[in-house]
Amino acid sequence: MNTFLKNTRIFFLLAQFSLKTTFQGKVGVIFFLAGKAIRVIFIFIFIALLFSRTRLIKGYTFDQVILFYLTYNILDTLSQILYREVYRFRHLVLSGGLDMVLLKPFHPFIRVLLGGIDFLDIVLIVPFIGIALSIYLKSGNPHLSNVFIYILFILNSMILITAFHILVLALGIVTTEVDHTIMIYRDITAMGRLPMEIYKEPIRGFFTFIIPIGVMMGTPVQALLGLLTFKTAGIAFLISLGGLYSSLLFWKFALKRYQSWGG
Repeated sequence: MNTFLKNTRIFFLLAQFSLKTTFQGKVGVIFFLAGKAIRVIFIFIFIALLFSRTRLIKGYTFDQVILFYLTYNILDTLSQILYREVYRFRHLVLSGGLDMVLLKPFHPFIRVLLGGIDFLDIVLIVPFIGIALSIYLKSGNPHLSNVFIYILFILNSMILITAFHILVLALGIVTTEVDHTIMIYRDITAMGRLPMEIYKEPIRGFFTFIIPIGVMMGTPVQALLGLLTFKTAGIAFLISLGGLYSSLLFWKFALKRYQSWGG
């Protein structure tokens, strides 16, 4: 319990430092938020254009596809809020700064995974959640139980997202390459903006079970719409927990391969 409280205090201290750093450039903050908003608006326009030609996409209505897109943005934004420090990990390895992190009397994930909270993305996630909730409520058949299950699968997806980021950190130690790896991850997860049913086999199966983007981005919406079976739900939880366990094993392996600064 004492260890948990200590790590929590350190986390909030690092978050305060990150907040002060973020708002040092006020003009940059405005342009960043504007750029994010414009990107989201253009994707909305793209989806609207698709539905101007057809009423359904693989059995999903316009509102349902928007829920997939909003859920993708909620999950992607949560990962940006929590795990922004992963993008700066390469410099920490090359400069030898990781040595000092590993010597500190707290878990290194507090620093290298959660040590750079991005407060700007918090501003963006609020409208995503609000729009998703309003669309679901106007669907004509909302269920509070489905909302609870949706939140549960959002948490399950965050476990899988955490596993991917730990994997990137481990690869950064082994190969000293982080930037390209995290960008590849971002590009692959972007496939989850729309339902995985739009992809043909074997691509759909590959990005559902081998690289589980479908599990990460799709299962929360399927749960919200009441389309998720117990079997699929069980597989989703197993994949997330298995992914987290595997990434932690690889992290331990990477630490054993790590050659410290000057070593």
